[in-house]
Amino acid sequence: MAIDVFAADEQKDEPVDSMRWVRLAKAVLEAEGVKGDAELSMLFVDEHAIAELNERFLDETGPTDVLSFPMDEHLSEGGRSPDSGGTGPGVTPEPVEAPIMLGDVVICPAVARRNAAAESRPYDDEMALLVVHGILHLLGMDHGEAEEATAMQSRERDLLSRFHKR
Repeated sequence: MAIDVFAADEQKDEPVDSMRWVRLAKAVLEAEGVKGDAELSMLFVDEHAIAELNERFLDETGPTDVLSFPMDEHLSEGGRSPDSGGTGPGVTPEPVEAPIMLGDVVICPAVARRNAAAESRPYDDEMALLVVHGILHLLGMDHGEAEEATAMQSRERDLLSRFHKR
């Protein structure tokens, strides 16, 4: 039983300590009660890539700082490919639970750098906020309504104070 967080730095604009953000993500997931086998991926991308995702999935123009893509709750059927007709003759499968696929958090470090400068805060603090924010979205939190935004911001502050070390 493990929480696996995969990170890929696919940009060259800003420094990214991928392992630092993996450790933060794992701590947040554990604190939020994620149990059993679970997987999350984090991608660090450039402005062009996140702008394309923002337009394609949210119908918004331009780059943003973080996007979250939760996985569907429907697990694909197991079995052999291509017909998923079973494991084959003479094989007695052990019941194995598939890991919970939480989804993807996509972060743009270049936008994070600009946000940090605009708020007069360190870049690492902004990156930590985006990691936590993206994960909370995957876990079902939102900020569309004032009450939701207040709850989400409170949770972000709590998690950052516990797990983000400068």
